[in-house]
Amino acid sequence: MGLSRLAALHGVATSYSPSPDVTVSVPDDTVIAVLAALGVDAGTPEAVRRSLVATESRSRLLPPTVVVWAGEPLPPALTGLPPGSTVRVEPESAAGGGRAPGSGPAAGAGGVGPAPDAHGEAAATVGGAQTSGSGTGTAAPAQAAGSETGTGTTGTTRATVPRDPAAPAGWTQPPYGIHRLHVRTPDHHEATATLVVAPARVPQPPERTHGFLVQLYSLLSARSWGMGDLGDLADLAAWAGRTLGSGFVQVNPLHAAFPGRPTDPSPYRPSSRRFPDPVHLHVESIPEYGQLHDRAILDDLRQDAAALSEAVLNKGALIDRDAVWELKRQALELIAEVPLTPGRRAAYCDFLAEQGQALEDHALWCALAEEHGPDWHAWPEPLRDPRSPATARARSRLLDRVDLHCRLAWLTATQLADAQRAAEDAGMEIGIVHDLAVGVHPAGADTWAQRDLFAHGMSVGAPPDAFNARGQDWGLPPWRPDALAATGYAAFRGLLRGLLAHAGALRIDHVMGLFRLWWVPEGRPPTDGTYVTYDAEAMLAVLVLEAHRAGAVVVGEDLGTVEPGVREALARRGVLGTSVLWFERDWDGDGRPLAPEKWRQDCLATATTHDLPSTAARLTGDHVTLRHRLGLLTRTLEEELTEDVTSTAEWLALLAWLRMLPEGDGDEPAAVRAVHRFLAATPARMIGVWLPDTVGDRRPQNLPGTWDQYPNWRLPIADPEGHPVTLEEITASPRLHALMEVLRPRRSRTAPPGERPV
Repeated sequence: MGLSRLAALHGVATSYSPSPDVTVSVPDDTVIAVLAALGVDAGTPEAVRRSLVATESRSRLLPPTVVVWAGEPLPPALTGLPPGSTVRVEPESAAGGGRAPGSGPAAGAGGVGPAPDAHGEAAATVGGAQTSGSGTGTAAPAQAAGSETGTGTTGTTRATVPRDPAAPAGWTQPPYGIHRLHVRTPDHHEATATLVVAPARVPQPPERTHGFLVQLYSLLSARSWGMGDLGDLADLAAWAGRTLGSGFVQVNPLHAAFPGRPTDPSPYRPSSRRFPDPVHLHVESIPEYGQLHDRAILDDLRQDAAALSEAVLNKGALIDRDAVWELKRQALELIAEVPLTPGRRAAYCDFLAEQGQALEDHALWCALAEEHGPDWHAWPEPLRDPRSPATARARSRLLDRVDLHCRLAWLTATQLADAQRAAEDAGMEIGIVHDLAVGVHPAGADTWAQRDLFAHGMSVGAPPDAFNARGQDWGLPPWRPDALAATGYAAFRGLLRGLLAHAGALRIDHVMGLFRLWWVPEGRPPTDGTYVTYDAEAMLAVLVLEAHRAGAVVVGEDLGTVEPGVREALARRGVLGTSVLWFERDWDGDGRPLAPEKWRQDCLATATTHDLPSTAARLTGDHVTLRHRLGLLTRTLEEELTEDVTSTAEWLALLAWLRMLPEGDGDEPAAVRAVHRFLAATPARMIGVWLPDTVGDRRPQNLPGTWDQYPNWRLPIADPEGHPVTLEEITASPRLHALMEVLRPRRSRTAPPGERPV
């Protein structure tokens, strides 16, 4: 009982339920190991007793984090304080970095009222009041005083919130932000906590919009250096917005990759999520490129890059990220020798000041990795600590390389901004949808620079389920929930700000991780893991706050097994879900395909994702035969094909019954169009079209469960025969235009005032 009690106090599960009628106990050794990773000794019965006493003796006057939502009653943490308690809020500074002493002017204390604006008046979206949109389809939440101005936020709504008699004495309405809350009781007990004040919901997309989903590396153009780049992304967005009326382009995570030979090609296991990878740079778009006088070396590099692209596009070669980076690295080092103009230098200095220590640490890790290899655990002992004297000396010695990596981060951020601007200029309501991976490589830049935030010796994964009896280990060290709370969620906040800086929306992979994650102790199978809970209310509040400031939509990938209540909690805060056609069935009824009118509205609806078969492969059964060739089937080929054909036939029958397949059976391009007609018939706010589907590509970009058996994350977009196609060929494809025609609205509709997106 002692171990279970101690585990519960620290959010560590001692059992879990893979299905409603099954409960599985977690091994004690696992619980002890996870508690140790959280800094809690439970190795012996006596240690458990000591840790219990220490944990239970801590002040319970306040939880580590208190969340206050706009327009909603104050939380019990405030209203339930002992009578006579007084509170003081130390507000976040207007710059968003430090703390400003004192508290704001008095305001209504019930619920979160409107925060004072720059003129001393209350301005907020409260009590259901809605602000007017910015004309882009994204709602414009009112800006609270003291918080940054977000893009796309125009106009405010003013409201009065009634005073709540349950509010503690001294409570004044702070602006949106992350503050420090100080409480003093009549008997002189004191406590402090992080206070997150956030809007009730994230900005919302328009009533209906469509766009493309694409793995950027796979999108080669005639000018690419062997893989798709940010120039290609900007070009795709500009073309899709102007020609097709698309509202967004969603890309894979563009995080900084973990270097190696070969580099891990997965965009979901990066070295750092805080900074983008300069391999995505379009070299010729850098202004200093045109100022190089000796162009002979650059011309040679461009010829080598053209040969790389030719090999991928016409000779069956895979995308070789390492070869691409080697060419770009040489070119970028030459370009970095060109002096910046005064204006460019000022912009670079501003970027350095904005990014601060985080960028300096990242750049130093990159420089040290060039000398000692990418795994910082194998570096000389003194360099494993980013704050050691030896590391400080290395920082000075490697100043030129550190500056280079800082400049590459700036150049990449600049081109990310250019891509979003191109999307907006083309009329896209949302623009670029960036992707946030679940975690980072255990030996990468983030785990070195933020070592105290990570649970070392642990890996994130998934428990056994009906689809994978052995569970999963993703090789990603998790954040410690206690460390996040102790630091006011600064790491999560900084991560979001960086990603949202040049995004119209953010997709969060495995969004259920805001609530809990499956931790697997090092050296043990995934079946020996357990769930560790996070303060979901605090995580959501930080997410909503930063999305509000950026004026960005948020899409959560909520596929697979989802804990009860998670989807409802996300929907309440305006976070869209993800609905994939083949998985949308009446699971509580007859299990048949779900009729379009029964789909949820607040979602991104699509036919497939990067981890699933393309629509053409799904319709033809090619994905089953591929898995058979690779030895991945757990049943006979005949059994798998029979089940797959039956499932697909049910969907095709529904499409035919709904008169969405007028061409009849046997026409695969027509069936792909019918699938998207169905998506268009749902109420989903966002419809995502997998770009390879537009040209009939049958190869998955990633085949889960494989490593060397399949070229994951290295395939260019191709036609039905597997021949790679360029961006120019894709945009000219009759098949693409026929498919996208089904998503064009039949007529313009104006929603009544009460139904406009908020």
